[in-house]
Amino acid sequence: MRINRVIICTLILILVENAIIPWIIPSQWSDRLFIHFSFIMTIFIAGFDGRHRAFIFGLGFGILQDILFYGHLIGPYGFGMGLLGYLIGLVVERKMFTLGFFVWLVLMGGMLLDTIVYLIYMLFQLTKLNYQYVFFWQIAPTTLLQLIVALAIYVPVRRLLVKATISTNDDSSD
Repeated sequence: MRINRVIICTLILILVENAIIPWIIPSQWSDRLFIHFSFIMTIFIAGFDGRHRAFIFGLGFGILQDILFYGHLIGPYGFGMGLLGYLIGLVVERKMFTLGFFVWLVLMGGMLLDTIVYLIYMLFQLTKLNYQYVFFWQIAPTTLLQLIVALAIYVPVRRLLVKATISTNDDSSD
């Protein structure tokens, strides 16, 4: 099953996100730019493999991100990525998954994920920053950087997941 390969690729992307990306991003921006490779992969899973798998994928990798990297509170990324993976999968079932639609999903999903995390942090009084400040200094640049990365990996990941979907459908027809 190719979903196992996608999970391994996502684990490798998480390692790249935390081992190589901090060297590339300037130190002034390192506390503001977060590329969520696992969320980008959740969007791919939602588009090509269904909402249920995207929910489990997003929830699992979101909780992994919460445990490994963001120690203030465990659960915001797991909740946000799981919820958005399911919702994106639900939207994709009713609409064709094209490149333009994918760009829109990455932009909206990235902004919604960071907004959900901000609102959860605000709820538990872990941040006192204004939303407008957070949007312009963290959410917008992060979303644009995620879009660039998502477009860069679109073709290889699509090939991997479309083959996975085709081989799954062929296996179920036997």
